[in-house]
Amino acid sequence: MSRGRSDSGGWLRGCLVVFAVVSALVVCGPALYWRFKNAIAVRNSHNKLSCPPCLCDCPPPLSLFQLAPGLANLSVSDCGSNDPDLKEEMEKQFVDLLSEELKLQESVIEANTRHMNITLAEAKRVASQYQREADKCIAATETCEQARERAEAILIKERKVTLVWERRARQMGWEGE
Repeated sequence: MSRGRSDSGGWLRGCLVVFAVVSALVVCGPALYWRFKNAIAVRNSHNKLSCPPCLCDCPPPLSLFQLAPGLANLSVSDCGSNDPDLKEEMEKQFVDLLSEELKLQESVIEANTRHMNITLAEAKRVASQYQREADKCIAATETCEQARERAEAILIKERKVTLVWERRARQMGWEGE
């Protein structure tokens, strides 16, 4: 049974190796093909007589300035600087934007202040609640301390009374435990 496993494992490894080789050839194959083709072409061109350079009468390529002269000036800063109405409208819009920004900042500040005041009031409420609980605990501790002191005083009195009775009992002949 273990032999069947090792056979299938070997078969699987073989398939993986074949897959890896095929993948490498698919990825690197075209680049290697062109490199070898160019190397062979260079060798063949050195062996043959080189041909004279081609003389062609081609016009120079067109530039962007020649195709669309309006696209050469892509700056937006001077857009509408010659038009007084547009300039005035842009200044109005700038002032409106600034005033809107100030209003937004004021509303954010008001919201933050409101939130801070609510948080502060909540903190004061919780602090006073904790203070009341602490006062209750202090009062209960004082009450317990007073009760302990009373119990200790009573215990001392009871011990004295017990000693008196024990002394009397010994005088009458009691031998104790």
